[in-house]
Amino acid sequence: MTARSLSTAVEHRIDRAARRLLDAGHQPHRPVRLFVTEFLVFGAKQAWACTFGALLLATMAVVHLTVPVDARNDVLTIAAVVLQVGMLVFGLETVRELRVVLLFHVVGTVMEVFKTHAGSWTYEPSGVLVVLGVPLFSGFMYGAVGSYLVRVYRLFDLGFDRYPRQWLLAVVAGAVYLNFFGHHFVWDARYVLLAAVVALFARTTMHVRIHRATLRMPVLLAMGLVAVFIWFAENVATWAGAWSYPAQAAAWQPVAPTKIVAWLLLMVISVALVTWLYPPVGPAGRVAADGPGGAHRPRPARSVPRSAGSRRLRGARAADPHRLAESRSSGAASARRESSAFRDRAPLG
Repeated sequence: MTARSLSTAVEHRIDRAARRLLDAGHQPHRPVRLFVTEFLVFGAKQAWACTFGALLLATMAVVHLTVPVDARNDVLTIAAVVLQVGMLVFGLETVRELRVVLLFHVVGTVMEVFKTHAGSWTYEPSGVLVVLGVPLFSGFMYGAVGSYLVRVYRLFDLGFDRYPRQWLLAVVAGAVYLNFFGHHFVWDARYVLLAAVVALFARTTMHVRIHRATLRMPVLLAMGLVAVFIWFAENVATWAGAWSYPAQAAAWQPVAPTKIVAWLLLMVISVALVTWLYPPVGPAGRVAADGPGGAHRPRPARSVPRSAGSRRLRGARAADPHRLAESRSSGAASARRESSAFRDRAPLG
């Protein structure tokens, strides 16, 4: 399963237009232009991956400024559904990605129901589109995280070295999820689990393809940056009154930075869910193995049509060494042309 097979028709058109704009028919060679190009493409891909979350966050701000308090929960839920349907109808999201969003929606809503009843945070007690006191739009916030992860996985054609065993990741993610519930009754093990996460991903790096360049980044650093970004988004959402923490009951104030640890642990659950549906691959396109040391399993080989220069020579032509050498030279040239064309057609996202 290639990155192109997961993209949408809209992304194909954006990709072609971006290549014409960035390369203008030739590959840039000046270091400054190379850096600026890669930086702009990185920002554009990140913005594209955040589309659903950014639209949902903007909707929260608009609703906070324009809609009466009693109607906000229902308006936000309807707006979230409209956004999700629009993402599919206009080709901004694939059906495969919708599976991830729905999975995150279910997992997040279950946790929301428990945490609100435990007093961790509260919602405005109004609206009809509510389940056990929790507005239905809350699940879409978790769906936005899932949407971002699966889209960034595709847009940056991520590959991994030394990816941990899937069953170990599942055990740690399950323990993290249970701790979100259990710490209300027993000892909070979040920092023990944080140490387990660090040990699990300490040697894991990911290969990030931007435009022409491919960068390497520790997975822990990437998860930490996403956790910080979610914390910033959470500050905007609580300011907009989507929900409130106990410390914000009297008046809004920024969310405590310690919340970043909780979001980092949530990232482990998120990564486990995404890689369950989309198995991680190595930097060479091989399915990442479950063993330590960064070994990989090769993907099933696909049949590739032979070029004209690779047809088997028969009879007198096969016996003529001059013709054989000429054929090999022609085949090599053809392969180089095909390889060059493939690189030119390789999608940005």
